[in-house]
Amino acid sequence: MHTVKISNFEVGAGNPLVLLAGPCVLESYERSLYIGKTIKEITSRLGIPYVFKASFDKANRSSYNGYRGPGLEKGLKWLQSIKEELNVPVVTDIHNEQQVEPVSKVVDVLQIPAFLSRQTDLLYTAAKSGCVVNVKKGQFLAPADMKNVVKKIEEAGSEKILLTERGATFGYNNLVVDMRSFPIMRSTGYPVIFDATHSVQLPGGAGTKSAGNREYVEYLARAAAGAGVDGFFMEVHDNPEEALCDGPNMVYLDKLEDLLKDLIAINEITKKKINNKN
Repeated sequence: MHTVKISNFEVGAGNPLVLLAGPCVLESYERSLYIGKTIKEITSRLGIPYVFKASFDKANRSSYNGYRGPGLEKGLKWLQSIKEELNVPVVTDIHNEQQVEPVSKVVDVLQIPAFLSRQTDLLYTAAKSGCVVNVKKGQFLAPADMKNVVKKIEEAGSEKILLTERGATFGYNNLVVDMRSFPIMRSTGYPVIFDATHSVQLPGGAGTKSAGNREYVEYLARAAAGAGVDGFFMEVHDNPEEALCDGPNMVYLDKLEDLLKDLIAINEITKKKINNKN
């Protein structure tokens, strides 16, 4: 099993769970910083490595009029400031090869959105940047298909790879998480992250925007911790009802710490069982 270094910590192979978390999209600098600062305080208390997450652009909104974010230039300035203020690594989405160079100068992890997980040139260019590349498994891919994604990144000479599960779709505004996907994806030799909030999303379920079932996040997350994932991706907000993107599936900021305590406890048991088996 490869371990992947982000900043001053490593992910995978028995290391502590990592958390990639923050608002879905940069709504304002002040609010994004507040959410990130609060999550850092929580993860510091619990001893969890933390990567701040937020998008400067949501390029696949259901509606043309959906809020997408502040854009590349302003968004990168905000991410740079948040990174320096909180002293934590940062992950954000990229959507094309042209974004790789400017974004890689600011962030530590380049995230490939699920719908773009098979885009060869994007994967290759992202890998060449030297950043860690986190690829979200396409909703249309079987877990075993991620081995081909891994090979594309390895062709660029990189082993800085994270794979993220976010459910599979059969249409009809729903996603299903197959718990077998975690050991299958880990068999590629790279750490696996569970996107606990997008997995309860109902894509396009509200007509011109996505809906979601936030109440199921904790159940899926606990199951994933028991399946031996290496970390979690969560979108978190102090008031999801006023969030400008993905509010129905986001975790309440004041509920996060209790959930993380559960995940740590379950993960400790799982790691012991895996180590005993080996």
